[in-house]
Amino acid sequence: MKILLHILVLMLAVGTPDLAGAAQITAAPGSGLQAILNHAQDGDVIELAPGEYRGPIRIERPATLTARPGATVIGDGESSVITVTSPDVTIRGITIKGSGRNLQTMDSGVFLAQTAERALVVKNHLEGNLFGVYVHGATDAQVRSNVIDGLTNIRISEAGNGVSVWNAPGTKVLDNDVRFGRDGIFAVSSRNNSFSGNRLRDLRFAIHYMYTNDSEVSHNVSIGNTVGMAIMYSHHLRVRGNVSDGDRDNGLLLNFANNSEISENRIRGRLQQPERWLSSGLRRKPKGNGEGTVPPLAQGARIGPEKCVFIYNANNNRFADNRFEGCEIGIHFTAGSENNEIVGNSFIGNRNQVKYVGSRYLDWSKKGWGNFWSDNPAFDLNGDGIADAAYRPNDIIDRVLWTAPEAKVLVNSPAVQIIRWAQARFPALLPGGVVDSHPLMVAPPLPPIPHEEGARP
Repeated sequence: MKILLHILVLMLAVGTPDLAGAAQITAAPGSGLQAILNHAQDGDVIELAPGEYRGPIRIERPATLTARPGATVIGDGESSVITVTSPDVTIRGITIKGSGRNLQTMDSGVFLAQTAERALVVKNHLEGNLFGVYVHGATDAQVRSNVIDGLTNIRISEAGNGVSVWNAPGTKVLDNDVRFGRDGIFAVSSRNNSFSGNRLRDLRFAIHYMYTNDSEVSHNVSIGNTVGMAIMYSHHLRVRGNVSDGDRDNGLLLNFANNSEISENRIRGRLQQPERWLSSGLRRKPKGNGEGTVPPLAQGARIGPEKCVFIYNANNNRFADNRFEGCEIGIHFTAGSENNEIVGNSFIGNRNQVKYVGSRYLDWSKKGWGNFWSDNPAFDLNGDGIADAAYRPNDIIDRVLWTAPEAKVLVNSPAVQIIRWAQARFPALLPGGVVDSHPLMVAPPLPPIPHEEGARP
């Protein structure tokens, strides 16, 4: 009896495969990483020592693949570098590069197959892959705090995305730094996703939504992309607290995006420094006598986007407490977009505050609360913070200029001035369009917003 008791105590002290829990395995360069993964047990932690490891590799059981600084997994240039087919896998702290370039096979730095539920891809550096991370149907996955550098020597039509999410409900893409490639984050045919705290630059679209519903896009920073956020065919979204800084065409684009809340976002042109104008060829070098031709913009001016917001066939949305500043057009509103609530926003320093293509009258105020317009020369005699007269951003002349841009040569002519004077005195002459019945006298403050200081130069 005593012998059996001693044996039981020894087993508890040493541990058995069922009782001991996960094993800690250290891999060295050249040790055959795939073989180690094949022999690992559920829950094992495989740590990579500094050095290079040859891919591609597959992770087919719940395990953690982590690394010390300096460990790199390099693909063969023909497929995905790391493919995950098991649930509950963690990939942490690894430099991953060298994927193939086949869009059809979705070659990626990390490819999460549909069976890779609850995968965690965290604090990795994904460099020079076609797709950074591809979440292909893996529900409740997390892609968090990674640095993703896409390909730079490739045409945009041949490039992949930083993070792609396809039919992966519950997936979260958080606090990543994405640069180069096609789209920073691309979601299609998914739902209940969260894209938050990401920094995205040098891309086509920073964030691109297609057929993705009931999701959140919050506190992301888009810098110098073609489009900041493109929301298409997606409904019941929360687009909140994002920054679009100097994106070229649109800060925010909505196309058939319905029943969504767009709030506390800032979309702005960016202050272009004189030396950058010089390097871009927009400033002439001084002549020998020290004189030269410098356009006024060279002294510092806001550039892009062409449109802060473009709304096309988007209905039943609420735009509240946003700031749109320094754009060619504050909001371009067209294609039958109806029942949208636009209140508490600030339109500051846009060349054209609103371009409305339609014949209806739209009142952009609600319950005595409208928007702030920087070009509204209004009075507030009773001091309630609301202007004493309604604000109309457009008139007949604006509509003429939209349909016949050549008419701009007549904009300062006496005939045009008479028409504008008549419209101001007789509002019935005004065409259908936007009116703010209760314009604000002061721009509402925005909460603290993320800034590009956290992003790489």
